[in-house]
Amino acid sequence: MIAADYLKRIAAWSRELNEREIEVARAGIVEKSYRANEFIFMRGDAFDYWTGIVTGLARMGTVSSGGKAATFAGLTAGAWFGEGSVLKSEPRRYDMVALRDTRLALMDRATFFWLFENSVAFNRFLVRQLNERLGQFIGAVEHGRTLDATSRVARSIASLFNPILYPDMTRHLEITQEEIGALSGISRQNANQCLKRLEKEGLLRLEYGGVTIIELERLRNHGD
Repeated sequence: MIAADYLKRIAAWSRELNEREIEVARAGIVEKSYRANEFIFMRGDAFDYWTGIVTGLARMGTVSSGGKAATFAGLTAGAWFGEGSVLKSEPRRYDMVALRDTRLALMDRATFFWLFENSVAFNRFLVRQLNERLGQFIGAVEHGRTLDATSRVARSIASLFNPILYPDMTRHLEITQEEIGALSGISRQNANQCLKRLEKEGLLRLEYGGVTIIELERLRNHGD
């Protein structure tokens, strides 16, 4: 069983629970590691866990029958996902791939539903989470259809700084240009060019192994 302090460190939602709820949550969570480029699950899989990113980076997306790939969201440490599939008891409707070595916290379905049925604080979190995720997906559809590559990169990066979906992020993001390209649906080379444009505009600073955000709001609204 994971420690209570450790749970609070990896799961911001647990910080609002009472002692009984924390004990139940601790007992229902295990951890599992995935290698870079390994599928965590694929569309159609029965993956009965509510899942948090402990360390690493994952991409949520799908591939059409014609082979066209679409990215829905990137998930960094602190993000929890999959509550919709657990609530509806349905197969996953998207693929989840680890973009780098990634460690997950997996809460079993029985524990999730105990919290859902007994914890007011947990339900408040779920409402906020589902509302933010819906807005994120609507934005992703709009951006993919209306924005150029540089603006898609800007907004893909900005989406990783949502204070509800990723509550413990700092302004420095450890991410490679290849990973940014994967999240934005473009090649590493194109991502490099777009990042240089954004740096020239004063919105971010390129650093070894990552980027530091300077103008978050301008990134969020790039291309408007």
